[in-house]
Amino acid sequence: MNQTASIPVAEEDRLRADLYNFLGLILSGPPDQMLLDQCAALEGDNTDLGQGFVSLSKLAHQSKPKGVETEYNRLFIGLGRGELLPYASYYLTGFLNEKPLALLRQDMVARGLERADNVFEPEDNIASLMEMMGAMIAGRFNSAATLEQQKTFFNKHIAPWAGHFFSDLEGAKNSVFFAPIGKIGRAFMDVEAEAYRLSVH
Repeated sequence: MNQTASIPVAEEDRLRADLYNFLGLILSGPPDQMLLDQCAALEGDNTDLGQGFVSLSKLAHQSKPKGVETEYNRLFIGLGRGELLPYASYYLTGFLNEKPLALLRQDMVARGLERADNVFEPEDNIASLMEMMGAMIAGRFNSAATLEQQKTFFNKHIAPWAGHFFSDLEGAKNSVFFAPIGKIGRAFMDVEAEAYRLSVH
């Protein structure tokens, strides 16, 4: 078996990757009871991000999978379309399957990232991008991305629209369970953008 020596991922980066993966998972489809139980166990602090976790934990305690599935469908699927269209192309151009998706596909090929066979959504949806970012930080598909590679990917594919999407999710009229997820995502994008801004080459 060909093993390449991989650089261990720092604890702080592991936590960042975990949060990206959590957002990717919870936005990829309605959460089941196990994920709701995990959300119910979350704790937070007085930061914007922490308060999002506190709210999510309370709601997860009170929520049933069926109710959250109905909310998810109203937000993202709907009759014809949901209240929100969680795609980079749509947020940046007003249309689906536009240039942002083509640019993302080029970068995915360059980084050895592939769409899973059972996923039919365009790759520029928010859940996929969160998962890609988590995978790059943790080195899940190949070696962990350097800070510079992470920053480039984030600034190109996530920063221009994800904060706006998460704000929309927080304030969407059908958002109850997903409102604190919007708050968590928005606060996390702010933290990440600031960290990348302050990082030196």
